[in-house]
Amino acid sequence: KVLVANRGEISIRIFRACNELGVKSVGIYSKEDKYSLFRTKADESYLIGEDKGPIDAYLDMDGIIELAKEKNVDAIHPGYGFLAENPEFVRKCEENGIVFIGPSADIMDRMGDKINSKKVAHKVGVATIPGVEEVIRSVEQAKEVANLIGYPIMIKASNGGGGRGMRVVYDEKNLALEYETACRESKKAFGEELIFIEKYIEDPKHIEVQILGDAFGNVIHLYERDCTIQRRNQKVLEEAPSIILNDELRNKMGTAAVNAAKAVNYESAGTIEFLLDKHGDFYFMEMNTRIQVEHPVTEMVTSVDIVKEQLNIANGMELSLTQDNIKIDGHSIECRINAENPKLGFAPSPGKIKFLNLPGGNGVRVDTAVYNGYTIPPNYDSMIAKLIVHGKSRDEAIKKMLRALDEFVIEGINTNIEFQISILKNQAFRLGTYDTSFISKEFKL
Repeated sequence: KVLVANRGEISIRIFRACNELGVKSVGIYSKEDKYSLFRTKADESYLIGEDKGPIDAYLDMDGIIELAKEKNVDAIHPGYGFLAENPEFVRKCEENGIVFIGPSADIMDRMGDKINSKKVAHKVGVATIPGVEEVIRSVEQAKEVANLIGYPIMIKASNGGGGRGMRVVYDEKNLALEYETACRESKKAFGEELIFIEKYIEDPKHIEVQILGDAFGNVIHLYERDCTIQRRNQKVLEEAPSIILNDELRNKMGTAAVNAAKAVNYESAGTIEFLLDKHGDFYFMEMNTRIQVEHPVTEMVTSVDIVKEQLNIANGMELSLTQDNIKIDGHSIECRINAENPKLGFAPSPGKIKFLNLPGGNGVRVDTAVYNGYTIPPNYDSMIAKLIVHGKSRDEAIKKMLRALDEFVIEGINTNIEFQISILKNQAFRLGTYDTSFISKEFKL
């Protein structure tokens, strides 16, 4: 019996996997999510954090643990966000005899923390971005480090993701302001001001490798995803495989990811993220110790159900696959559909959906928790759907995505659908001659 400590489309994704495996599922929901679709997809569903705010309800570790014990839950799946990378929550699960569907707290401490994970990567011979492997405690220390490694630099929150607590600094005059801003963001998002600094790699591609590991020491990779299309360090569109990699580089990155995971006896699904520079050199950036938003593109090109593998691993089973079983078939693209207004600086656009038409057809997948008449609350992330397509080639996948986006109709709120169409029609995107600054350069945003 599995409780999903999350909401929205990722909860539905996990409930479906549970259902197909014959596993009973338990959902939780905040009072703001009373009329949500996702809670109806679980076998059982319960209100959580009635006296708490909309975010705090899903961060109520003790309340979730108490409910899990009351309902005789065997395991908790955290999805992504909220408690997914919180080692304290993992320890609470372990202390209460509940299986956490993900790595252990100790492994999360080592690999979920950006500073510690860089040390692991360095030990197994995976190149890391030049910087210092220690917490920066002051503006003065930040200046010393920046002068040591040279500008531009990247200021980062050590325990986090989603672009929060990240700042690029090109010269010393802006360092103090950006450092203090990163500290505030880190404190607000992750509860701590653990900041480090590394060299900023200019004009990079953002490539990540999906891995799976079990309790028997088996670790495999499911090849890469290209997550280069970003806005302010937030991913907008992802695809698999990357058109920039040849087989030699693809295998090198896959092997590096597996070696890093094996070094800590990693269990469950995880992602090793790399930056690839214009010279073809790649650098370990961080590890995400959870399922990721963009996991469907990997599922589409490998035919591996990553969530089912997670559930089976947590249930003490061996991986059902070996590396030799994993082949790339065709090309997949995912567009994140957000309730936002690109014409107003991507301002969030909550509100009631007055009409909804979801696209379909061969090779089209929609992961969403919205429906006709649903009112999108203003309290959560603006992503309301993921549109994923699969084609025999990248060109076919692009054409299929354009067709699917054209079919995707959401009335009553603003969305980024037209913006996604603009990306797909852009010449630099078509040719693959873009880097992580693509959106700011091509769209002046």
